[in-house]
Parts: sequence; C-alpha cells; structure tokens
Amino acid sequence: MDDDIQLDVTGPVLVVGGYGTVGGDLARLAATSWPLLLTGRTPERGAALAEEVGAAVRRWDLSDPEPFSAKVRAVISTVNDPEDRVLLAAIRGGVPYVDITRWTARLQRAVAVAAVNPPKAPVLLSSSWMGGVTALVAAALAAEVGGASAVEIAIRYDLKDRAGTDSVEFMDRLGLDYEVTEGGQRRMIMPLSGAGHVAIGEHRTKVARIDTPEQFTLPLVLGVDTALTRIGFSANSSTSTLLALKKTGFFRWGRGEKFQSTRRSMLYSPGEGGSACLRIDVRGRGGQRRTAVLTDPAGQAHLTALGGLLGLRRVLGEDGAAAPRGVVFPEMTPVPQDVVAALEKAGVGVEVS
Repeated sequence: MDDDIQLDVTGPVLVVGGYGTVGGDLARLAATSWPLLLTGRTPERGAALAEEVGAAVRRWDLSDPEPFSAKVRAVISTVNDPEDRVLLAAIRGGVPYVDITRWTARLQRAVAVAAVNPPKAPVLLSSSWMGGVTALVAAALAAEVGGASAVEIAIRYDLKDRAGTDSVEFMDRLGLDYEVTEGGQRRMIMPLSGAGHVAIGEHRTKVARIDTPEQFTLPLVLGVDTALTRIGFSANSSTSTLLALKKTGFFRWGRGEKFQSTRRSMLYSPGEGGSACLRIDVRGRGGQRRTAVLTDPAGQAHLTALGGLLGLRRVLGEDGAAAPRGVVFPEMTPVPQDVVAALEKAGVGVEVS
C-alpha cells in the first residue's frame, strides 16, 4: 500500500523531519503562518516542540514500509528521502512540495521521477546550499546586473554551529568527482580541488570545491557560463586537514558505510551553534559585478530553515507572485527584487557591494 497524502487547502503544512535540527527551526518560523503537522521516527521526541508551536506530531519513519496518510496543504521534506517516498506521495496527491535536503545526484533523480510522474502541483527542489538561499541571492544579484555570466559562492562553515546528521552528508561525497560548468564548458572535477583563500566578511577563509546542487541548476536557469561553490571552515586548520586527508586518498577508499560515521563525525555538532556566513559573487554579462555577504547569527540550521520557509511561500503563492507549475528551482523566483528584504526581515545580515 502506498503512502496517501491528499490536498486540503485548509489543512496543515506537513514538515517531514519536523523536530530535527533544521526541521525544528523551520517549525518555529512557519508556525506563525500555517498550522503544522510534524513527523519523524519517534514522535515523543517532538512532543515538546509541537506543544511550543501549537503543532500536531505523528510518526512517519521513511525506512519503515508502513504507509502514512494525511490531508495537508503543502509538504516540505527536511530529511533525506532516498526512496522518494515523500516526493511521490506529494505528486500522487497533488500537494505542493518543497525539498531542502537533496544533493546533486538525488536532485537530478527527483527531476527524473517528476518527468515520469508529472506533478499537478508545484515541486520546488530547493536544496542548493542553505535551503536554496544561495540560489535565491544569486538570482537577486543577477537581476540587478541585467543577467549573470558567472556565479561564485564561498561558504564559511562554523565548526561550533549546530549540524544534524543529514546536514553533513556532503562529507560522504568528497570522494566522488562531479560535473561543473566553467568557462562555458562542462567538465568533471575532484572535490576539494581549487583551494584558495577568500574574504568572507571579516574572515579570511581557506576554501576548496564541493559538490552542491546550485552548480547544476544555476547554468540551466540563469544561463551562466561559470558556477562554482567552495567551502572552508571557521578554523583554516580544519580545511587543511581535509585537504591532507584528500591527498591520502581517504575520501576514495573510505567512501563506504564502514567509514560513514568517521567522515560525518568530523563536522557533526549537536551543540548550541555558531553563525552562518557565506559570500556570493556575480559577474554580469557586461562585466558588472555584485557581491553579497550573508551572515546569520542564528546559524546554518536557521538559515536553511529560512530557505525552506521561503520555499513554502513560493509553492503556495504567498510571496507576492502566483504559485509556479511543475518542477522549479529557487533561482526561478519571479520576485528576485524581494529576496534580500525577506532575508533581512528574518534577521540575516546582507551586505551587497
């Protein structure tokens, strides 16, 4: 029996993984706008949060074949959905859907799933870095310069920040080459290549390349010739350690499940958190340049959750424009001029130069 999610325009927003690290922040942000239904493997763990935000909480374990049913106005997935259960259930039910957790290969799979099962409601694949925030800001800057030819993103990952286990899944992909568009050409590159230093706000940060979905979607949506994302850590020594591990071949021979906990433990942090900081550089087709530095003192989980909130507004047509049709990416926003203001209203510092 399949999961049965049906559309009820007066029903709650279903937050899958709604009491996890990112899901909890999203629940707090979204509770002022819609009634919520939070789900996860162990509902008892979400009881306090559900009471705090006035939400319902139920069990939906995506690894358990027991079918789930609900009537909701929209679905947002904040946890990995490797079998596409949430996506397929939303498509079958004609329910608006947002995903903020897929890495590039899984995002590409989701596009294929939607091609085979054409959705009647919006499907927003918003898993570029920080729940689609990087892509949204890139679109905003591109609109300012009349169209972009290149987008470069540099991320400063605060090692003191809160990070759920799904949030550090990118560690599992550091041994896999991936495709980028650079100088108008597609080519395969190695993760952690192209190391260098970038000033991200007040922080001189050592960064290296990482596989993220916006490097796949930005060339398609904005028509850029180059899309590049690099990441570094609040301690440059940690970045250097990763680069040294790469030279030993660890991320290739240590790719399997046997070493998964070792890889993820390098960054997994259930602590109180730090700040999220990233830089986005856009070059216009006429040579103009715009740079945005984003700082969220509430941390990366909050910034990712904010991306999810903006995604929900998009698929519900509550961001000042009509809801989209079919599969969309965050940088396809029809209101790029409103992106910075929406982030600032939520407490994110945005410096554009």
